[in-house]
Amino acid sequence: MLVITSREFRENQASYFDRVDQGEEIMVQRKKNKAYRIIPVTEDDTLMSKEEFFAKLDEARGEVKNQQTFRMAEGESLDNFLDRISSDEL
Repeated sequence: MLVITSREFRENQASYFDRVDQGEEIMVQRKKNKAYRIIPVTEDDTLMSKEEFFAKLDEARGEVKNQQTFRMAEGESLDNFLDRISSDEL
């Protein structure tokens, strides 16, 4: 992992972003007790707007209200629960 100062980062941002894109880990040290790791955003990262987030919450509330949810039975293992809800959705 490459550790650089915030000044070094500001002066050579493009070069450090290129290095991160090539898989190198870079940490930017700011002051004595602050550091930041630079990582690329991937397709696996979840990004949504505030509106999308609240729409998802409203949808989930509707599902709960309409009893379109699943509950684990007391003592049921997580594996059994997931198997059961997977077969119920088919």
